Amino acid sequence: MKKIQWKPLLGSLLISLGTGAVSAFLASDSMEKYSSLYKPPLAPPGWAFPVVWNILFILMGVAAYIIYESDAPGKAQALKLYGVQLLVNAFWSVIFFRFDAYFLAFAWLLLLWYLVYLTIKQFKDINETAARLLIPYLVWLTFAGYLNLAIAVHYIF
Repeated sequence: MKKIQWKPLLGSLLISLGTGAVSAFLASDSMEKYSSLYKPPLAPPGWAFPVVWNILFILMGVAAYIIYESDAPGKAQALKLYGVQLLVNAFWSVIFFRFDAYFLAFAWLLLLWYLVYLTIKQFKDINETAARLLIPYLVWLTFAGYLNLAIAVHYIF
């Protein structure tokens, strides 16, 4: 097993957690807004979102670090796709909370889900552990899709 390279690991964690921080900043009143929204069955309390997202961003950062440290072909392409999905992720909160565009946010979430799925596939070709670290993220996005769509449908009718 390779020795942990702390600078790249910390850099990878800063990138992923930084994405979450930027997203939270851009949608700064999101928790207040969430508390006022209709909530479908199984909707978690507002405090759960930052906890879950921080765990997911840490898992993403570790997965990206594993890929970064790999010598496998396809590493650069996999990390580019990872970066694209991070960028798409950062803007979902803006679309949902700032613009109140619930159906657009759902479509954006479908795009994000697909990008994460592709990222998992590319990561798996390089390192199975890195790919597995992203599975909770995909599961959470699936659940978020349910919440997003239920809210969108509620407010359209």
